[in-house]
Amino acid sequence: MSEHEVWFLTGSQGLYGPETLDQVAAQSREIAGILAESPGIDVRVVWKPVLTSAEQILDICREANSVPGVIGVIAWMHTFSPAKMWIAGLDALRTPLLHLHTQANVKLPWSEIDMDFMNLNQAAHGDREFGFIEARLGVARKTVAGHVTDPRLVARVATWLRAARGNSALRSLKVARFGDNMRDVAVTEGDKVEAQLKFGVSVNTYGVNDLVAVVDQVLDAEIDKLVGEYADLYEVAAELRDGGERHQSLRYAARIELGLRRFLTEGRFGAFTTNFEDLGGLRQLPGLAVQRLMADGYGFGGEGDWKTSVLVATLKAMAPGGTSFMEDYTYDLVPGQELILGAHMLEVCPSIASGTPKLEIHPLGIGGREDPVRMVFDAAPGPAVVVGMSDMGERFRLVANEIEVVAPPEPLPKLPVARAVWKPLPNFATSTEAWLTAGAPHHTVLSSAVGTDELSDLAEMVAAELLVIDASTTVRDFADKVRWNQAYYRLARGF
Repeated sequence: MSEHEVWFLTGSQGLYGPETLDQVAAQSREIAGILAESPGIDVRVVWKPVLTSAEQILDICREANSVPGVIGVIAWMHTFSPAKMWIAGLDALRTPLLHLHTQANVKLPWSEIDMDFMNLNQAAHGDREFGFIEARLGVARKTVAGHVTDPRLVARVATWLRAARGNSALRSLKVARFGDNMRDVAVTEGDKVEAQLKFGVSVNTYGVNDLVAVVDQVLDAEIDKLVGEYADLYEVAAELRDGGERHQSLRYAARIELGLRRFLTEGRFGAFTTNFEDLGGLRQLPGLAVQRLMADGYGFGGEGDWKTSVLVATLKAMAPGGTSFMEDYTYDLVPGQELILGAHMLEVCPSIASGTPKLEIHPLGIGGREDPVRMVFDAAPGPAVVVGMSDMGERFRLVANEIEVVAPPEPLPKLPVARAVWKPLPNFATSTEAWLTAGAPHHTVLSSAVGTDELSDLAEMVAAELLVIDASTTVRDFADKVRWNQAYYRLARGF
């Protein structure tokens, strides 16, 4: 159970009298309890007393906004809750909302139903009133219908909760950019003021030598301990081991990790970027350090790409497991067997690895520094998604492509970096044509832990555009969607 919680709100009204409201409260507690104990629900579900007035509703919504750890509210209208009571509360609510359309019983007791039963069990009535006011106010929300004992409903609630975790992390995320963007690159640029207004994330630049000063202060005893940890966790190349001719390079990689980790911890940063064009006094481009910090949940973007760094951190907050910074590098274009080979210079997270990573050292043709240490591995096969963020001027656009990660068809003995090979859905041509049509970036996040459902919920929470490329995508329909979205978002923004 995480430190996060979601509040369970139940709507009713005083018209029914105390006896009925006692029954409403008892059944509401039971529904909240079932949900709390369901597999996949890994946050605390906190039941709140039944709401029967506009004042109570406004107070609870304001409180949900202000209490640390509350990542969302679930609302259920057990009986009929006149929706004008909810206007002020919903207008004030800044916390993600899930509208749960359920009822206390699974099966109707047909032979016993009387008007008392009907008055008590009328969520079908009350939730329609609530749905109207949500739509009338334009409230962002997810609506889930069914009984809470149904695993399909629980899975959809769990998906929303993962997105709510990501939204919560995003609202307080701080990004440290060491240096600026790679020169003359367009897609890694973006409006940091708009990002803070829209998402809550704070992005600021720090001189690389500010980091170098911390790196240089790391003690040898600290390095000894971390190098020992490397030996326990990874397959270390002989030249990097104690006594090997390149062991000092491994020790310097450990020094970078310790200094970078200290800088991020002391500044309360959850994400960072580096840029090989601006390394200051660093002797190596950070490779191993970046990989290990990503594995611990930090976001990262190469070449100053703060938007991708933000995405990595957000998806890692949503769900543990395989999520990494990624880049489409090159293609295998054998007709009918097309594959994408993804990698980066060094910085791919070992959370997506199949097997134990190897620690190796090799030359790097850019950056103008000493040979950097890095983990080398192949990504684990299985379904995944790649997602990227672009700043389109008046809005941020997310583009996601569902993929199937596969094992490389042949060994890659001369490519000493971490890498992933995948088949994009629905096929190579449609996927890449749609990606280019959307203006999606070359830096992405690859995740096997988060899917398009979570991304859809997150996009709703943060009011960002989301375009999905999946098994049903056609280029013609996708291009139409891009045009329609452009019109919609410009109109929705106002004049």
